Amino acid sequence: MSLGKLHVAVLMGGWSSERPVSLMSGEGVAKALESKGHKVTRVDMGRDVALKLAEAKPDVVFNALHGTPGEDGTVQGMMDLMGLTYTHSGLATSVIAIDKELTKQTLVPHGVPMPGGRIVETAELYERDPLPRPYVLKPVNEGSSVGVAIVTAEGNYGNPISAEAKGPWQEFDSLLAEPFIRGKELTTAVLADKALLVTELKPKSGFYDFDAKYTDGMTDHICPAEIPDEITEACKSIALQAHRLLGCRGTSRSDFRWDDSQGVEGLFLLEVNTQPGMTPLSLVPEQARHLGMDYADLVEAIIAEALEDAKARAA
Repeated sequence: MSLGKLHVAVLMGGWSSERPVSLMSGEGVAKALESKGHKVTRVDMGRDVALKLAEAKPDVVFNALHGTPGEDGTVQGMMDLMGLTYTHSGLATSVIAIDKELTKQTLVPHGVPMPGGRIVETAELYERDPLPRPYVLKPVNEGSSVGVAIVTAEGNYGNPISAEAKGPWQEFDSLLAEPFIRGKELTTAVLADKALLVTELKPKSGFYDFDAKYTDGMTDHICPAEIPDEITEACKSIALQAHRLLGCRGTSRSDFRWDDSQGVEGLFLLEVNTQPGMTPLSLVPEQARHLGMDYADLVEAIIAEALEDAKARAA
């Protein structure tokens, strides 16, 4: 569809642990839109966000927030009440996808392969391991690998885990424990109901945590991933299936672990990101670029789908 010239409010910042990433994403989006001739109002989200959006009166809001409350349904519900058109997923999808356990409950019954595991109370970790080592501990509803710990037999967290050891147990009352899947870190973007490519992520040290994601030079991106065709197709098929089952809009990104000693049986979906990063190091823009779509065109494509969806719901 032809967008014409729009007034776009770019919603960024907020107060989650992912605020710096959101500010980078939002500024990139704003500059891209301005390069296309659109009017842009930058909104650094504070408690007065509803007032700011009401005053701006945009044609559409580009939601560049990451984490809570911008990715968990809170802001989506507010914008629904205000009658605003906005990019990315809506309220119900956001509520489910931000919660790793709810995501499993939604996807696994449909045959989507995801790791087992369970929710554990932090106090339990100081008494015994919830799973055989190695295992992964992660917050139930944080993104960007915030608060993820890999607990190994040789690790320095203690056995059982020490309350004094630095880790997510010092910040969260409960955590999701999952078996650690050895092998490769893979990710697939979906845009406009089409799976793009598969990227392999190779951190130069440790694992693909927050710093590795957003610090230039700390992770090699191999795009397209040098993996068997059947794994590429499985990643794309699962990512698109998850996108549809969750009801995602615009773009999403599915993250995988692949135990390459197990073939396709070793591929597991870890999570679905409903508002992937749009920074210079982000994966969705990188995959789009490999397919011939530049950053500004990607931003416009996300907005175009939001406008189409709003038009369809109003019909």
